[in-house]
Amino acid sequence: MAIIQIVGGKELNGEVNIQGSKNAVLPILAATVLVNGISKLNHCPKILDVYHMIKILEAIGCLVEWEGSSIIVDTTTLNTSTVPEDLVKKMRSSIILMGALLGRTKTAIVTYPGGCSIGARPIDFHLHAFAKMNISLKEEDGLIYCNTDDVIGTDIYLEFPSVGATENVILAAVLAKGKTVIYNAAKEPEINELCNFLNAAGANIVGTGSDKIEVLGVESLHDVEYTTASDRIVAGTYLAAVAGVGGEVVLRDINSSCLEGVILVLQEIGSDIICGDDYIQISSHGRPKPIPIIRTMPFPGFPTDMQSQMMSVLMMATGTSKIVEDIFEGRFQNVKEQLKFGADIQIDGREATIRGVPELYGTDVYASELRGGAALIIAGLMAKGKTNVHNSIHIQRGYEDICRDLSNLGAEVSYISENNLVVSST
Repeated sequence: MAIIQIVGGKELNGEVNIQGSKNAVLPILAATVLVNGISKLNHCPKILDVYHMIKILEAIGCLVEWEGSSIIVDTTTLNTSTVPEDLVKKMRSSIILMGALLGRTKTAIVTYPGGCSIGARPIDFHLHAFAKMNISLKEEDGLIYCNTDDVIGTDIYLEFPSVGATENVILAAVLAKGKTVIYNAAKEPEINELCNFLNAAGANIVGTGSDKIEVLGVESLHDVEYTTASDRIVAGTYLAAVAGVGGEVVLRDINSSCLEGVILVLQEIGSDIICGDDYIQISSHGRPKPIPIIRTMPFPGFPTDMQSQMMSVLMMATGTSKIVEDIFEGRFQNVKEQLKFGADIQIDGREATIRGVPELYGTDVYASELRGGAALIIAGLMAKGKTNVHNSIHIQRGYEDICRDLSNLGAEVSYISENNLVVSST
């Protein structure tokens, strides 16, 4: 397994293009099951989670091929509604295939999903919604059996604006009989992307971007080509890296509207940011300022997926900052690794107090999940000396080539093998 090695202390300068959105591409790939034809998705990131989803599609009979950064999916050959357990365990977002398979075949057999270990993240919201849509559910030997004569549209009230539950209900409702109305729906940009793709294929969905989404069932969907937006969390990670180490960077192919919560925090800690229609420019010099409190919230608030990265930045702030994690109870598990850099962080339940220190020092750390791994890279960029980030496979789940992108901005970062041979300097 490759290690990501960083020699810290270098400013970041230049331009970087932002990859396609992981959290948009994955549900859209699941949605191709509803098309019963050919879907072409452009601007897809070549990351492990996308490869896992492709393997799942192939396992249920679909034909999938890459064409540059585009993925072409032919679902006419789909031949089973049973998703292999070993593939579901590798990636939590595979659970949204339940809604797509129910819409297409009226049945689905899946196991509980895997993915990052950042909290319990139960799927009760998904299952309760399905039960209201005339879908019978049975759990046996660790598998969830879902069946229906017809998916029936109805009113769905979500207790929490869960992204996954919102996506799953939308997917089940697209070919359902009647209208489905989702109240307290998630408003993340990736929901908009999924709905835009489905509407381009012939679905009838309105209300995206609000907390009330209406889906009027249609008879069928048609072939479609769609280009996904850029990844707002990858963009946010690179913005945080510049805020931490200093420099001036322009991010291309990214709209700032999907990052307002992150940008406001970065400006408060001292970064200068200019936003255009398809770019964000950040300039940062000197140690970050502290921030009284950051509270993770559903969109458009500060995203939980940026909490770990921002914590790394604040480890060298000129005072004391506080972060409250209101989404996933396991997000602070990364702190034990961040402390190895010489940081001063105290955890009290879901609240972290970060007292900025003048310097961080390179060390050996171990990534245990995707965004926490990216946060360790940021800390390594800020630290004096050499840092080795082990278990880089977690980072590769969501970042196409973080070493390439940061190296192009002037960082000294590369993949190396366990025996210290350079695997890639890009």
